[in-house]
Amino acid sequence: MAIVVAPANRHDMKLFEATLAAQGLVPPDVKADEVRHLCLDRGYDYQAVREILESWGYQGHIPPQDERDLVIHDIPNYRARRWVVERTHSWMNRFRRLLIRWEKKADNYLALLQFASAVITFRSAEVFG
Repeated sequence: MAIVVAPANRHDMKLFEATLAAQGLVPPDVKADEVRHLCLDRGYDYQAVREILESWGYQGHIPPQDERDLVIHDIPNYRARRWVVERTHSWMNRFRRLLIRWEKKADNYLALLQFASAVITFRSAEVFG
């Protein structure tokens, strides 16, 4: 899991490499027999993202932007599902201090985001463990 603090009007594609770097992982030496997969949504369907994926040693699974309707109509009884990211944002919004950013320093806000993530993870572990 990784968190990057950025303005709300910044496109996800431009934060992609920063998000990978925030994981604390160094791009590994890509081995021929080892493949790591990363599933992304249509917002990442750009050549620059594919190049970053390749340099980090991931095989990207990105649906093309123009084929969404064809895929949905081919699946019987298709129901829209809530994305993991949207669900996590909903959980984060329960922390009132995060809902409106009062902190002026990005490091302080990042610390609060990380603390909220830890609390959410702890609560999930209590329920399922």
